Amino acid sequence: MAIETKSIDYVARDERHGRVIDQVPFWFLGNFHFFTIAIGFVGPGMGLGWGYTALAGALGILFGTVFVAFHASQGVELGLPQMIQSRAQFGYRGVTLVLIGTLLTFIGFNVADTVLTANGLHGILGWNERAVAIVAAVASAVLAIYGHDWLHRIFRWCFALGLPLYTLLTLAIIFGRVPVSHPQSGKFVWVAFAAQFAASASYNITYAPSVSDYSRYLPYDTRPRNIIAAVFAGASTSAIWLIALGAWLATRLGASDGLVALYDAGNSLVAGFGTLLAMASVVALVATMGLNAYSGMLTVVTGISSFVELRPTGRLRIAVITVLALVWLAISFFVRGDSIELVYAVLTMMLYLLVPWTAVNLVDYFFVRRGRYAITQLFMPHGIYGVWSVRGLAAYGVGFASTMPFLVLPNYYMGPAARALGGVDIGWLVGLVVSAAVYLWLSRSFDPARESAAIAASDAALGIGKQV
Repeated sequence: MAIETKSIDYVARDERHGRVIDQVPFWFLGNFHFFTIAIGFVGPGMGLGWGYTALAGALGILFGTVFVAFHASQGVELGLPQMIQSRAQFGYRGVTLVLIGTLLTFIGFNVADTVLTANGLHGILGWNERAVAIVAAVASAVLAIYGHDWLHRIFRWCFALGLPLYTLLTLAIIFGRVPVSHPQSGKFVWVAFAAQFAASASYNITYAPSVSDYSRYLPYDTRPRNIIAAVFAGASTSAIWLIALGAWLATRLGASDGLVALYDAGNSLVAGFGTLLAMASVVALVATMGLNAYSGMLTVVTGISSFVELRPTGRLRIAVITVLALVWLAISFFVRGDSIELVYAVLTMMLYLLVPWTAVNLVDYFFVRRGRYAITQLFMPHGIYGVWSVRGLAAYGVGFASTMPFLVLPNYYMGPAARALGGVDIGWLVGLVVSAAVYLWLSRSFDPARESAAIAASDAALGIGKQV
């Protein structure tokens, strides 16, 4: 199979392919690994019982996935990567402000994934941590280089491999076949319930900057509600399942490491089953590292092209992905297993940077411009969307500033409002509401008719007639 030729450029209608149903296993697999299981440790770590943790996790995931699913419809309708479309809200160069936070998120996740995988495999199998990290980086980088179709293909294979294994473990737990070694009754703790909700919601929201990257090849006549439903079903189902599983492992086995917990629980059933389960989970996590590397490449190329005229060639693609892999690999070598809390703190900060963006982007797409964009103008530095868009940047800045009193960086910082709330992290929610409200207020004088001529000219240039 050839390396994907597309990058940040528009995917024409005659180049579209794929089925919307394939988005379900793709996004299901994106959360179907031991990293997600660890999200289920949040509540029990604060004294929350298994049932309440599972409920808070489910509610949080359902809330956070709404934003991810609605972003997916943009890829289908516009045929563009997510961050290229964001030039309409922030400007041709103004979007680089958001790109910084987005890129750091992709790198941060891959650092965390690398450290967790290397430490976990060293702990359960005795494998050399640096060797594991290097293999994971190379594998995910190669997958990202081959691109969109190979990512979908590998994700389907990992889905087929992991689903029966997790199903067997879950059924064994339901029917009492996994011995309980450290029972923890737990109880309802409001602060812990809110923290679990926030952690779960924010976990899926971080997919928002990349979701259109993997839906932009779908046929242009795909119904928006179909792609929204497919992404929502895939991304929410697996996360709800594994967060609940993680909560059980924490409250019944005293688990504090997702990979070790899978290994121990599986081997308690049949010798070797835990090893198989753990390896399947590692492969799935490495595949999601490829997803992060691919979207990271699109982010970097978008940023460079905002200041320098370039052609997104295959060489550029390979070079960017290679550099990204070297960066996250080097950082992972300096992150000790006992300092993983630092990584989670960085990822929390990245969430705070992304939430104002998702609010502005969705409000603009669904309420202000209502899906009507001049695609060719998004590639013009002095087009109708401007170089720097004050409206989008102001809404983003105000929204981000509003989160600071509520900011919670575990073991590092807690804002005054967060302290008054007992340490509950709701800053991301505040940023979401404030950014959306400010952008709507600043857009009250916007007249879509002023862009109609540019949209018509763009559609004519692309030979697509009326924009779907």
